[in-house]
Amino acid sequence: MPKNKKRNTPHRGGSGGGGSGAAAATAATAGGQHRNVQPFSDEDASIETMSHCSGYSDPSSFAEDGPEVLDEEGSQEDLEYKLKGFIDLTLDKSAKTRQAALEGIKNVLASKMLYEFILERRMTLTDSIERCLKKGKGDEQRAAAALASVLCIQLGPGIESEEVLKTLGPILKKIICDGAASIQARQTCATCFGVCCFIATDDITELYSTLQCLENIFTKSYLKEKDTNVVCSTPTTALHISSLLVWTLLLTICPINEVKKKLEVHFHKLPSLLSSDDVNMRIAAGESLALLFELARGIESDFFYEDMESLTQMLRALATDGNKHRAKVDKRKQRSVFRDILRAVEERDFPTETVKFGPERMYIDCWVKKHTYDTFKEVLGSGMQYHLQSNEFLRNVFELGPPVMLDAATLKTMKISRFERHLYNSAAFKARTKARSKCRDKRADVGEFF
Repeated sequence: MPKNKKRNTPHRGGSGGGGSGAAAATAATAGGQHRNVQPFSDEDASIETMSHCSGYSDPSSFAEDGPEVLDEEGSQEDLEYKLKGFIDLTLDKSAKTRQAALEGIKNVLASKMLYEFILERRMTLTDSIERCLKKGKGDEQRAAAALASVLCIQLGPGIESEEVLKTLGPILKKIICDGAASIQARQTCATCFGVCCFIATDDITELYSTLQCLENIFTKSYLKEKDTNVVCSTPTTALHISSLLVWTLLLTICPINEVKKKLEVHFHKLPSLLSSDDVNMRIAAGESLALLFELARGIESDFFYEDMESLTQMLRALATDGNKHRAKVDKRKQRSVFRDILRAVEERDFPTETVKFGPERMYIDCWVKKHTYDTFKEVLGSGMQYHLQSNEFLRNVFELGPPVMLDAATLKTMKISRFERHLYNSAAFKARTKARSKCRDKRADVGEFF
């Protein structure tokens, strides 16, 4: 893994005094002194304390505009100092402050490679995530699970990420299966569990166990034999979609024998999800089917699917869907995706996509690659391009080779500051306005002439 140069910065110890979690957060991010934080209990701070969280600087701002902003606004030393403050605040009594701290760490790690920094604090971070998953509720659990995914992406495959998964895996599984937990938290935990397993697991039995856990979730959306109508969406549909997508991701790293078993079980049941009244479920089922066909044909070039005619009819209907009761945006999105899915199933064809990052390009030329890219992009957000450039694990996944080393002069020529972009856009707008005005003047002159 690429290792950033570490600078030892003395961590300013906490001064005494009470104060809210928000005050500590402000001090941490502004370079002030930290107060001594206490491990939180099941009872959060009072409403009065929580109301002060509005003073907490929004951690999402660190990654809003990608790594470029981080480089401009502060040095590596400043960034690490802020991260230390966020890590301390994961122990705060206020649930809002803990959640904001988790999101702050996640956003920075999604936009910057800090391998050495987090390697030294891996156990501390894992403990914080574990506590927030166990004691927290809803949004806090969701933020903790999202951070766990990015933590494993930073660490890459190896004993460190294996230990993270070993610690957090049972808790994630418990939340996923807990019907009383928040749907959003269960959804994020399902994605996290699958992504961490994809990265870290070296135990085939653990991989199979994770697959089974996810199957138990999304198969609840399958049509029962007595049902002949559409699959109706429920409050848990979003959870079923996430479980299906990450299950499909894990299937791409399974041994051939296991893939064959899963194909036999799911090939004839997955098409029932195409009749769901939720557009995202229809799309997830269609993309999963396209990927399963690709895996099956990779194993057997002459693979034959018995119900091919009825399946292609369903796919063609979705690719040309004109139902008036569906939203125009949903129909447009669905038709675009299902045209590609139909081509994949009928003609074994995939429309190649190009992803640009820095001076490099990556060609997505198969469903496995597309699905893997989409999953990690969902986790990393705007930091995906940066990680494709710098993260050895992701570069290995997409067969990009070692990171391309660029000198400072080349990087400077590639970058354009926000101010320069503003000047360029302003000049372009003025030029367009001037050209439009001249064109109107000519039309007026011609009208007067005639």
